[in-house]
Parts: sequence; C-alpha cells; structure tokens
Amino acid sequence: QVQLVESGGGLVQAGGSLRLSCAASGRTFSRYAWFRQAPGKEREFVAAISWSGSRHSDSVKGRFTISRDNAKNTVYLQMNSLKPEDTAVYYCASGTTAWGERSSGYDYWGQGTQVTVSS
Repeated sequence: QVQLVESGGGLVQAGGSLRLSCAASGRTFSRYAWFRQAPGKEREFVAAISWSGSRHSDSVKGRFTISRDNAKNTVYLQMNSLKPEDTAVYYCASGTTAWGERSSGYDYWGQGTQVTVSS
C-alpha cells in the first residue's frame, strides 16, 4: 500500500530554518503537496510540485521551497525565515488523481510532523 511518512519537524526560533521530508513508498505519483493545520483551524495548502512545476501559497512564497528527489522518492519542504504563524502540523499528500489546493484533491496522507516556531 501507499505510505507517506513525514519527518524533520521540531521546535525552532523565529527566523530559523527547518527542512521537512516526506518519504513515499508503494507507488510514485506525479503530484505531491504539503498542507498544514494549526489547532482549531482548517487544513491549509502550503505548496505542491508536479511535472509542470511547483506552486507555493502566498503566505509562504519566498520563504518555503518544495522540491523532490525522484531517486529517493522523497519530497521536501525547505522552510526558511520561519514565523510563529507557521506553527502547525505539516502533512504531505498525494494520490492517483491528486490535484489542486484543496485537501479533497488528495487520497493519501502522511501522519504529519509538528513544526513549532517560537517568538
């Protein structure tokens, strides 16, 4: 079965950097995305990458960069200039017909990794 396993979360000071990884197994998909969810809030699109390129939400554009290593079947999210507002559980997602910036466009999800940014 398909598995997506995130890692790399932790506690970091504002202005610092963190690199999240999502190791995929079972299948390879054309599109992968990162979402995040803070307590009491809806899951929010962060970034996505596909054959046609990558996209980043306005809130992270210029600070975060999504990338992938096809040889390792791993997706990354490089997070720079972190702000307390970035604090959330971060999830990677994909699917057989993954698309868009809504959670409903993705079938498979990792377990999430906590990112906490202190002020």
